[in-house]
Amino acid sequence: MPDAVDQITAAWRTHRPDVDTSPMEIVGRITRLHRLLDRALTDFFHTHTLERWEFDVLATLRRSNPESGLTAGELNKAAMVTSGAITNRIDRLTAKGLVERVPDTKDRRAIRVHLTDKGRQLVDDLLPLHMANEQRLLTGLTPADREALIPLLRALSESLGDITLS
Repeated sequence: MPDAVDQITAAWRTHRPDVDTSPMEIVGRITRLHRLLDRALTDFFHTHTLERWEFDVLATLRRSNPESGLTAGELNKAAMVTSGAITNRIDRLTAKGLVERVPDTKDRRAIRVHLTDKGRQLVDDLLPLHMANEQRLLTGLTPADREALIPLLRALSESLGDITLS
């Protein structure tokens, strides 16, 4: 069954047959999928009174070393946002009682961000529901399709300069 990208590329083949629009077959679909997935994930988190970025910060803290927490700089690197944005995010999560700022025991100049018990419980409760939602979003692909897609997406991501978070 043709999708929107098929319709767009067919129109280009009619009006500009001299231009190879085959990259649009991939980039156009990835772009459209991003919008669809973003909307679905945003809606999911809104039903749990969270913004997507809030869950991302909380989940980053949960999967990192929970004993030592993370500095704002470490969170900033993981979230790939400006330092002002991460400060604002930490402030908002602190106001909700989901994180707390704690002085670093080894460096008096540094502040570390920790999950509160409430924040940890929220992530622990929400993670299985989030994974079930993502599973639902992927029902259009067979397990074999998913396994085949993973290395292809990884290779594209790496070729565009995506790096591991350290």
